[in-house]
Amino acid sequence: MTTFHVVWHLIWHLVLGYVFYYPLFMSTLWMVGAIFFYYKNEKPYLKDIIPPLRSGESWPGVSIIVPCYNEGQNVRETIHHALSVNYPEFEVIAVNDGSKDDTLEILVSLANDNPKLKVVNLAENQGKALGLQAGALLAKYEYLIGIDGDALIDPYCVHWMVKHFIRYPEVAAVTGNPRIRNRTSLLGKIQVGEFSSIVGMIKRAQRSFGRLFTVSGVITGFRKSAVHEVGYWSPDMLTEDIDITWKLQRNGWDVRFEPRALVWILMPETLSGLWKQRLRWAMGGAQVMLKNFKVLFSHKQTHLWGLMTELMLSMIWAYSMVLVILIWLISFLLPVHYLMPTESPILPDQGSVILIGACLVQFAVSKWLDGHYDEGLGKNYFWMIWYPFAYWFLNLFTAVTALPKVLFAKKTRARWVSPDRGVHQQIQKSKEG
Repeated sequence: MTTFHVVWHLIWHLVLGYVFYYPLFMSTLWMVGAIFFYYKNEKPYLKDIIPPLRSGESWPGVSIIVPCYNEGQNVRETIHHALSVNYPEFEVIAVNDGSKDDTLEILVSLANDNPKLKVVNLAENQGKALGLQAGALLAKYEYLIGIDGDALIDPYCVHWMVKHFIRYPEVAAVTGNPRIRNRTSLLGKIQVGEFSSIVGMIKRAQRSFGRLFTVSGVITGFRKSAVHEVGYWSPDMLTEDIDITWKLQRNGWDVRFEPRALVWILMPETLSGLWKQRLRWAMGGAQVMLKNFKVLFSHKQTHLWGLMTELMLSMIWAYSMVLVILIWLISFLLPVHYLMPTESPILPDQGSVILIGACLVQFAVSKWLDGHYDEGLGKNYFWMIWYPFAYWFLNLFTAVTALPKVLFAKKTRARWVSPDRGVHQQIQKSKEG
């Protein structure tokens, strides 16, 4: 065996080991961190409808900001839920960001009947970041709750978010717990599992270890003075929620996760809509990685080293996995078997069984955690087993595609596009057309 073969065999086994052990390690880390978070922060409040006030505390006023773009089919229901929150003092600010449908007309008619609702109209599409900023500048209260134009906020969501602000002056943002409400298609059912076993679990684990990678753009509370301090949301970032999270934490502010702050959302249920959404998320993550990479060289930003390291390792894993898949496919077409010291790195084997087993355990833990707030998780457990096949590969290829697109893209303002809001919404649009 030549020196080349020896070196290549070593590299190959290192890559395969990383491809296998990295997701297994992260899954274990997430589960341990999430369980610790549950016993420390969730279990003591499970019997409470709203968090009990301590001596000297009172509920301050809150401004609920709803940026909208082409939300004519959803905004009436969203505003109704926002105006129906069970909270003593609040206002709702709906920002129409140059919608091309009847969103503005609906908002104006709702405002005529609801004195708590204010409507801001931006003549042209400026993007969600500037829509949020417009609402924040007009808000009369210090605490802001941002929700999307298709989100249905829980009646007690505001209480659970505000709890963190009034007790901890270092808290700048509190992200909520989005739940999927369109569960009729296979993609919708799989996403129910994803938001519990991946999104919710990661946020719990990250809070246990100190910092959050991102708030959820669909439901987050902000301290207005903190947002003002960091220059508000960045209009040139594809994912303004990830960017504002890093800006706040780099400035020394704390960002928290509140699982009792529930909001019900619509998610894509077509492959094209899902690809566009996840590619935007991946590109936003790549933008934030490149923008904040220098934190690794600052002793004042050590609290963010773990998040940046995880982000970089995840990117390396994606490219490593693609490399393994490509070499495996090439081996069927060309006589390059020396590139594959093992027989089959892709087809099911003992390692695959271990990964799938870990995935199922992770799903079971997530069902136990979020089952306290989402009673429909149990019947979706069967569909969660398809997550590795559907979303691992989707997120894998979006991650690999995102980095070069970000590196070579021109810097422009991130404007709204009409998202895929599920099969029901597609049917409604086709009927109207």
